[in-house]
Amino acid sequence: MSGGDQEPRSYYVGVDVGTGSVRAALVDQKGVLVAFADEPIREWEPRFNHHEQSSEDIWAACCVVTKKVVQGIELNQIRGLGFDATCSLVVLDKQFRPLPVNHEGDSCRNIIMWLDHRAVSQVHRINETKHSVLQYVGGVMSVEMQAPKLLWLKENLRETCWAKAGHFFDLPDFLSWKATGVTARSLCSLVCKWTYSAEKGWDDSFWKIIGLEDFVADNYNKIGNQVLPPGVSLGNGLTPEAAKDLGLPVGIAVASSLIDAHAGGLGVIGADVRGRGLACEGQPMTSRLAVICGTSSCHMGISKDPIFVPGVWGPYFSAMVPGLWLNEGGQSVTGKLIEHMVQGHAAFPQLQAKAAARCQSIYAYLNSHLDQIKKAQPVGFLTVDLHVWPDFHGNRSPLADLTLKGMVTGLKLSQDLDDLAILYLATVQAIAFGTRHIIEAMVAAGHSLSTLFLCGGLSKNPLFVQMHADITGMPVVLSQEVESVLVGAAILGACASGDFTSVQEAMARMSKVGKVVFPRHEDKRYYDKKYQVFLKLVEHQKEYAAIMKGN
Repeated sequence: MSGGDQEPRSYYVGVDVGTGSVRAALVDQKGVLVAFADEPIREWEPRFNHHEQSSEDIWAACCVVTKKVVQGIELNQIRGLGFDATCSLVVLDKQFRPLPVNHEGDSCRNIIMWLDHRAVSQVHRINETKHSVLQYVGGVMSVEMQAPKLLWLKENLRETCWAKAGHFFDLPDFLSWKATGVTARSLCSLVCKWTYSAEKGWDDSFWKIIGLEDFVADNYNKIGNQVLPPGVSLGNGLTPEAAKDLGLPVGIAVASSLIDAHAGGLGVIGADVRGRGLACEGQPMTSRLAVICGTSSCHMGISKDPIFVPGVWGPYFSAMVPGLWLNEGGQSVTGKLIEHMVQGHAAFPQLQAKAAARCQSIYAYLNSHLDQIKKAQPVGFLTVDLHVWPDFHGNRSPLADLTLKGMVTGLKLSQDLDDLAILYLATVQAIAFGTRHIIEAMVAAGHSLSTLFLCGGLSKNPLFVQMHADITGMPVVLSQEVESVLVGAAILGACASGDFTSVQEAMARMSKVGKVVFPRHEDKRYYDKKYQVFLKLVEHQKEYAAIMKGN
């Protein structure tokens, strides 16, 4: 590698398990991404709102990508390994073998995915308890959290799954167990998705009142009774078996893990912004909002003291940055919604053909097509009479209402490429208005936010980024490394290796600012009006539901 460097290079491997693929990166001590690989993973949808994966398939993909990124590297220069993953639920028996989470009895499919909405009835009953732990999830638990899914398994698969289960892991914790043999859980997973408290631990009364007293009787052995902060070195490091699988040296440090969005937050939120003309320069990190936008979007805001925001998850202590409280807003579908709107349009085959002819992605083509048809006006003004409410998979924040549906108003008979491009633009804008809605709820509750830090797949789309700047009125900071989630995972490995004294030091050294996108303030009045329409859409939807429920 670069022999001219004065200090010998140290490397860290970050592995990120997303919704549709596993990705790995080799990252050096300055946060530079040296090698990257990805591998698709399987997903099953046996019925509507049931989404399943295989832990064996995912681990095999982790091994493929890790071996690829360390090719040609002196293995003694690799100092640590960090994992992040979606907050999906992995079920194993007492011998750590996969158990089926489905009526078909297919034990290969032993993961209920994060976006699975099968446990609607269970989450309603949990929320009806009004238990005090719910104040730490914005007052209302989401169907995407683990308690409703566990209750669903007990009520629906008692014999084939529940009775045989020995271990319920959040996917990030499954990966660190697979690498080290250590069953300790990450504070991030348990606090954010399982109702664990960093200060008080598990609340027996909650599990008893919802009908999962089994965990209390078992001293929480199946869901985790040893809990570690993210970035702590686990056990004796990589086991011989895992080292062989991954192509890494036995015993290298493996960190306690993070949920994928939180790894993205870690990878961007601590970057040095000096000399960029940003309001957050010289201000505490609490003035920054990290938005991790991929299949779904997560909005990570941190604070010195706990802030309770209705409809926004948290406050969670030390769940992302040690010593600070985290609030997590979110949109259940963003990248998936854009895909759904574009691919479902009659002009989609024409779009595919034209993009392929230009060797462009469909989104790069749509962006350039919008530039052509906008004429003299700003591109965002093309949607003056087309408005979208984006909750096609319910609202996670700040309304916390999974019964909400998507809405589009302003449709015409036209089905050409112009029509598709404008619908795509209106969808991107709707997602940005959703972010503004979340920011307003966080600020009203006591957060002080001035700058957005975007990462994830959608942050590579310049239209998506500009719309977030214009619609929120805030500058958007993009990382030098677009794969910020992987940098975040590598930061964990770097902390576990002992090469940095703290997570904060590793963040400051390994996160770098790339581009800054400023809002077009001259368009503010237009977006303020569109935002009024945006809020009217959901108000009207609730009125329609009330009419239909009336006598």
